[in-house]
Amino acid sequence: MHKFHQLQKRLRSSIRLLFALSLIAASGMHVACASDPYQPVSYVKFQHAAWTKNASLYQINTRQFTPEGSFRAAEGQLPRLKELGVDILWLMPIYPIGQLHRKGILGSPYAISDYMKVNPEFGSLEDFKHFVDTAHQLGLHVILDWVGNHTAWDNVLRTNHPDWYEKDAMGNPHPTPWYDWDDIIDLDYNSPALRRYMTQAMRYWVKDLGVDGYRVDAAGLIPQDFWDHVSKELRAIKPVFMLAEWESRDMHAKAFDASYAWTWWDALRNITDGKADATSLYTYYAWNQKFYPKQAYRLLYTTNHDKNAWDGTEFEIFGPAVDSAIVFSFISEGMPLIYNGQEAGNRKRLAFFDRDPIQWQASPDAAHYQNLYKKLLTLKKKNTALWNGESGATMQQVINNAPKSLFSFVRENSKDKVFAVFNLSAKSQQASFSKTPHHGNYRDFDSGENIRIDADSSFEMAPWSYRIFVH
Repeated sequence: MHKFHQLQKRLRSSIRLLFALSLIAASGMHVACASDPYQPVSYVKFQHAAWTKNASLYQINTRQFTPEGSFRAAEGQLPRLKELGVDILWLMPIYPIGQLHRKGILGSPYAISDYMKVNPEFGSLEDFKHFVDTAHQLGLHVILDWVGNHTAWDNVLRTNHPDWYEKDAMGNPHPTPWYDWDDIIDLDYNSPALRRYMTQAMRYWVKDLGVDGYRVDAAGLIPQDFWDHVSKELRAIKPVFMLAEWESRDMHAKAFDASYAWTWWDALRNITDGKADATSLYTYYAWNQKFYPKQAYRLLYTTNHDKNAWDGTEFEIFGPAVDSAIVFSFISEGMPLIYNGQEAGNRKRLAFFDRDPIQWQASPDAAHYQNLYKKLLTLKKKNTALWNGESGATMQQVINNAPKSLFSFVRENSKDKVFAVFNLSAKSQQASFSKTPHHGNYRDFDSGENIRIDADSSFEMAPWSYRIFVH
């Protein structure tokens, strides 16, 4: 009898609930539920590691970073990098390099012969582990360069698993089609066994060696579903940072925190080459704001290992605009990258296949760029409007009197504000502005002077110069 009364009670409650829902429906009210097709759904399905929200990257080319070209020597530079203000250290590939069809004397670090070992050129596995542990003690994070699309011709996988490689019409392994990468051969991600191996290998460096994520070479040449799966596996171990060498919104849904902003760099180069004006950046920023999710980190840089080796140093590429380009990469929405040697004003193209150490020498250039990068890194860290992705503020265009020459914007949230103006032309400009988003009291980034900007404010800007105002 007791059970019968309980059943009656539950039945009456259900009837009351159905009656209430019918009244809501009759009145036209909308009941939201998880399956409601009109409710917005977040495109990004994972959370960034907390330590990435205001982080900047520093790329280490271990072969050229120190005179010794070793993990131990690089470890000795970690306190300096901590003092500079960087957060995430990206190590170019640390794995053994193939001998077969090798380019140059030492070969390309992107022609890997074994994913589970370290290149003896740099030291031992114990040396590498000590480097990672020391970085962590200093509050730095370390990510590895992962080259998953292809291997050296004599990678151990070719001997043990030849079926894991793509084949040409003759049934032979082949380099990546349409490129001159003849020192490597492509893997075949139609193989479940290859996918399992690659996942286990990437887990190994995170779980057993303590690395904090990966920069993935040529990420878009590998099926997206692989990256979606492996990133989930890695984040199950610990919070990691994933950077894709690719420019695609798809990368950000489940796999990658950051992707390359190739089109930003290309537009800026075209401007400094005189092939375009400042308005050519509008397409990049329109797409960045409307097409990419707010959570996406876009990697901004003036140079990296590829640009330095094949296109020229940042000084060759941007000429008199180099300082503005550097500042732009920190103040704009994005995650900035420093390539080793930039903080010393390195003006040398570093050899790619042979030893060619950076010349770390005291000079006016070195002092200038050391100071500039340290100031930018400090500002990036402290000013919440400049933080990465959804943690930072969206850029608002500030209309100016010379849009083909001047690029101006504000980034502002409830706590901080930055007003930036870049003269992206070879002529002096008298800058003035309409509307009001830039009005306020600021500190000049370069001089430290306090300044009030209002409707009457204007200033002379030299060719390729910048003005940054911080609140």
